[in-house]
Amino acid sequence: MSESKDESPQGASPAEPSGAAATGAPEAPLAPDQVAELKMQAGKAAEYWDRLLRTAADLENTRKRAARERQEAVRFANEALLGKLVAVLDHFDMAVAAASNPQAATVESLKTGFAMINSQLKGVLREAGLEEIDATGQVFDPKWHEAVSQQETAAVPEGHVVQQLRKGYKLRERLLRPAGVVVARKPAA
Repeated sequence: MSESKDESPQGASPAEPSGAAATGAPEAPLAPDQVAELKMQAGKAAEYWDRLLRTAADLENTRKRAARERQEAVRFANEALLGKLVAVLDHFDMAVAAASNPQAATVESLKTGFAMINSQLKGVLREAGLEEIDATGQVFDPKWHEAVSQQETAAVPEGHVVQQLRKGYKLRERLLRPAGVVVARKPAA
């Protein structure tokens, strides 16, 4: 008479999956060419998975190598500069040794030697990008100059540098140390 609510109209239990089994149609066995196709696709999937894993590992290795190379570059960034400065240091050592030997040292030869060393050192630093900031006679610029004091004078226009007390330096366009300067102001009336 009345059918139970748990039974499906075609006699399949509700726990069975939908599709051919739910409709009562028997599952057809796969043809050999379909099996071969599935095996081929499974082989490709395994190959692609292997490629993905290898590519991910290669990427991780590349990241680690790049990080190591960056750390090494930072550690040895000044190698070329220091190699040039060692030659300057050698000349300072020779000058100190010459100054210690009273028979060979004359004031004039020591002055000449130190002037040569100074010139060599400035050349090495210039090659590395160091520039001196010459402030004398320039308009005071707080970007490059540090005002140490002011001086009343009529010889230099107001707001200009009267005297540079300490040299300033920049590395290319970046300030390393501002020039210490005395700035002109109008004399009191």
